[in-house]
Amino acid sequence: MSNDPAVEIRGLVKRYGTRTAVDGLDLTVPRASVTAVLGPNGAGKTTTVEICEGYRRPDAGTVRVLGLDPAADAQALRPRVGVMLQSGGVYSGARAVEMLEHMAKLYADPLDVGLLVERLGLGSCGRTAYRRLSGGQQQRLALAMAVVGRPELVFLDEPTAGLDPQARRATWDLVRELRADGVAVVLTTHHMDEAEQLADEVAIVDAGRIVAHGSPEGLCRGGAENTLRFTGRPALDLASLLKALPDGTQAAETSSGVYRLTGEIDPQLLATVASWCAQHGVMPDSLTVERHTLEDVFLELTGKELRS
Repeated sequence: MSNDPAVEIRGLVKRYGTRTAVDGLDLTVPRASVTAVLGPNGAGKTTTVEICEGYRRPDAGTVRVLGLDPAADAQALRPRVGVMLQSGGVYSGARAVEMLEHMAKLYADPLDVGLLVERLGLGSCGRTAYRRLSGGQQQRLALAMAVVGRPELVFLDEPTAGLDPQARRATWDLVRELRADGVAVVLTTHHMDEAEQLADEVAIVDAGRIVAHGSPEGLCRGGAENTLRFTGRPALDLASLLKALPDGTQAAETSSGVYRLTGEIDPQLLATVASWCAQHGVMPDSLTVERHTLEDVFLELTGKELRS
C-alpha cells in the first residue's frame, strides 16, 4: 500500500458569488486512519468534502484523493472511494437489500452482502422500499452501500444520525474495523463523543479555514486548563497552597468550603494538593478532576455550538 496520504488538500478556495465558503484550507488525511472534520454550519466543511468527492470543483488550490484529481479522475476513483451521503443517492422505490446487492455487483471484490446486512441490522427491512424505511434504517443502508465495495477511502456524513444506541455502537465498530483493514475514513459528525471515540485526527473548520488539527487528546490538552475541585472547611489559606503548586496554577473558593484549581492538572499536582491538605489537617469531602473536552475546545475556537 502506498505511504502517500489518502487525501491531501493545499490552499483550497471555493467561492459562491461574493461569499468565500473555503478560504485557503490545508488538510492531510493519512491512510488507515479516521479523520473527523468538525465545524459549525456554514464553516465550509461540507463544501470541502464535496470537492474531495468530486461533486464540486475548487476555484483555487489543489486536492489529491488517493493521488488523483477527484474531478478529472473521477472514473478511476469511483471503485476506490466510498461515499455515504446524509440523504439521497438511493432510488425511492428500491428495496433495501436489492439496492445493496445491485451496488455490490458494481465492484470486483465486494463484501458479503448477507454478512453486511446482518451486521448492520438490515434483515428486518430488507424487502422494504427505501422511501418506507425509517431515518435510522436509511442511514444504515447508506453506510452499507458506502463500504460494500471495499473502498480504500470512505467519506461518512453523519453516519449515526437517527440511530438507536445499539445501531450506533455497531456503526462505531464497523468504522474501527475499516481503519484496521487499512481504509482511510473521513467522518463528519455533530456528535463530539463520536469524534472523541473514533478519530485519530480531528480537524476543526471555521470560516473556511482549519483552526485546529490534531488528535482528540492533543487538542484537549492544548486547550483551556483542566479543573480540580475539592471541598473542605471554609476559608483555607489558598496563598499557602499556591506556593506549593506549579507557577500558573490558580485557586479560588467558589463558595463556602468549595475550592477550584485550574492549570496543568497532573498526578504530581494531585499528590501535592493531598500532601498540603494532610499537613494542614484538611480532610477533603470530595475531590474531582474535570477534564477539558473536545466540545470545550470547539466552543473556544468557534464560539458556536455544533448543531445538526
